[in-house]
Amino acid sequence: MIKSYKDLEVYSLSFDLAMEIFELSKTFPKDEMYSLTSQIIRSSRSICANITEGWAKRHYQNEFKRHLIYSLGSTAETETWIKFSLECGYIPEERAKILFEKVNSVGKMLTKLHQNWKS
Repeated sequence: MIKSYKDLEVYSLSFDLAMEIFELSKTFPKDEMYSLTSQIIRSSRSICANITEGWAKRHYQNEFKRHLIYSLGSTAETETWIKFSLECGYIPEERAKILFEKVNSVGKMLTKLHQNWKS
């Protein structure tokens, strides 16, 4: 039984992904601090933050689902920033591949949760 947003596997995975990206971003060049670094951190944190905010409104089914859609948007945005990080040479291809797989898993889980959620 789900008693808290913390019980949602997609929340845990998205939180872990955000923390992994945060740690990785520490290796980015300093001149990216206010652009790519900031953007990838914000978008990845937004995934789990929107799950949390939506959970607080879960008794209003459409409101929770709307926040899941916001999380999906942040997932797609994070994927784009990972691609930029790869193309700029800030992360190796193998690491990017792993991040893409994690982002894809989170996106699939968000989609399923959105399709199946009933307050």
